[in-house]
Amino acid sequence: MPLVVQKYGGTSLGNAERLQNVAHIIANTVKQHKVIVVVSAMSSYTKAEGTTSRLLEAGNLAINGGPFFRVLDLVEQSHFKALEEAISDTVIMEEVKEYIHEELRSLKAFLEAIHVIHEISPRSQDLIIGTGERLSARLLSGVLKSYGIDSTYTDLSQCVEENLSPNNGEFYSLCQQAFRKKLPENQNDVPVMTGFFGFVSGGIINRIGRGYSDLTAALIAAEMQAEELQVWKEVDGIFSADPRKVPTASVLDAISPSEAAELTYFGSEVLHPFTMERAIQSKVQIRIKNTFAPEKPGTLILPEGLDEESQSKRIQLKRTAIAVTTKNNIHTLNINSNRMLHSSGFIAKVFDAFRHHGVVIDLISTSEVNISCTVNDPDELDDLTRDLEELGTVTVLGERAILSLVGEGMRTTPGTAGKMFSALAEEGINIEMITQGASEINISCVILQSQTSEALKAIHRAFLENQ
Repeated sequence: MPLVVQKYGGTSLGNAERLQNVAHIIANTVKQHKVIVVVSAMSSYTKAEGTTSRLLEAGNLAINGGPFFRVLDLVEQSHFKALEEAISDTVIMEEVKEYIHEELRSLKAFLEAIHVIHEISPRSQDLIIGTGERLSARLLSGVLKSYGIDSTYTDLSQCVEENLSPNNGEFYSLCQQAFRKKLPENQNDVPVMTGFFGFVSGGIINRIGRGYSDLTAALIAAEMQAEELQVWKEVDGIFSADPRKVPTASVLDAISPSEAAELTYFGSEVLHPFTMERAIQSKVQIRIKNTFAPEKPGTLILPEGLDEESQSKRIQLKRTAIAVTTKNNIHTLNINSNRMLHSSGFIAKVFDAFRHHGVVIDLISTSEVNISCTVNDPDELDDLTRDLEELGTVTVLGERAILSLVGEGMRTTPGTAGKMFSALAEEGINIEMITQGASEINISCVILQSQTSEALKAIHRAFLENQ
């Protein structure tokens, strides 16, 4: 039987009803496929109330002498409530309840120590947040067993060699090999695996981000050469625009990896970038599905690009672009220097200042006397600006957004940029900065953040709605 790796986000597991819904999806899938399940920590619809956020809050309270134990009690109560309502078998329920209680008791003891020393290392933070996936994986495994599905709780927390850095060329292959060894001996069992996979040098959130469980699923899919990686979320798939801002936005049936990567980077939150990279390199197709509407087909990311059917459909609909997105909370930096721009090493000095402060540039544009770029890291902005002022006159503008139009058809269609800028001009939206990537499938510009809704609707009307 072909293998499917299913990744469930925290909102898919947030209460008893959702856990039972996921169990039904898995039960239907195992009729035709082998299944490996990877989970995030349980969450409600707001991240602030999610398990990971609460665990991080508990860690901060422990450092500052606050009542961290109350936050952990809330975590325990929410998990107990879910398991009591989702699992009818009293033996299984008590086993899971005991596991959850012991995990949180151990974490309370650890935070007591943090409370004394008033210091938390990246490794300690990893230990704290890793608890969330262990709880949700054990809980879902118990729900599956109560439904008569052979399931094995699989903890990946010790898979990574301590302090191994993602910059290490062998990092991903070593992770994949370690994950394979953790699979249950009985191949008929459905393993429910933790998204958290170990202590990463510098901290897993700092080095990989909150989407690390997506990466775990992708590495497993790549290692096992899965037929498909399914990422189950609370949306129907990837939309042509944010449906909260553009009511006419539609779900895309299929996109290429390069289109998905551009959309992810410029604000669409499709998938963690590392997730796509690892799965696509191994020729594993990715499907975005809605946990709350499993009958819908979702969006397929095709590892080898668009097939003939998808290309023909786009041509028929005259779709040169497939989506428009915005990345908010952007700052623009302008460095002006008449005396130094043509001097040897000037641009290198500018980039060196960004590197020194760990600030990532999204877009960059240069002229004979000016360098303009966008960043979204206000924490380091003041210190970075002071260093840049040694090289020239610096101006910083906040409350900006990057508006990006994405689509492979833009490569071969002249006039796309002109049509985009005309649509914005008709709405009275001023463009402050323009860039186009070397791949020619993305045109981005900087606008006022207050105008993003109008801009999205204007571009969507011009490119993505039937005329």
